[in-house]
Amino acid sequence: MTLTERLKDEQKAAMKARNKPRLGAIRLVLAAIKQREVDERITLSDEDVLAVLVKMVKQRRDSVAQYEAANRQDLADVELAEIAVLDEFMPQPLSDDEVVALLDEAVASTGAVSMQDMGKLMGVLKPLIQGRADMGKVSQLVKAKLG
Repeated sequence: MTLTERLKDEQKAAMKARNKPRLGAIRLVLAAIKQREVDERITLSDEDVLAVLVKMVKQRRDSVAQYEAANRQDLADVELAEIAVLDEFMPQPLSDDEVVALLDEAVASTGAVSMQDMGKLMGVLKPLIQGRADMGKVSQLVKAKLG
């Protein structure tokens, strides 16, 4: 079952359960997926859907930080609830040790030795790590390794 099909099944279940917050979050994801499919005239793969989910979670985390800074906990709670729903569809996160192991493997397979090889290294790492680890932290680890 593809990730899109799973989202649609969960949408139906949320409708039957009359769970409005969950239904709203799932509808937002499906709308974002459909928008991208229409814009690019393609059918998104699971990897592409995962990229949409990662982007939506990141946006919501940014919103939570802004709402909390403005003392609007009510709005932050709505965003946190949406993050909880979106996280259900994300793959299991990698531990720091697993990320380092994948990085070492990628360095060995690409033969990366300097910062000039960072693009090549990130090209190998991104499909393995996307949605499972913070790409900002991974980038910092790569710079430390190659630097």
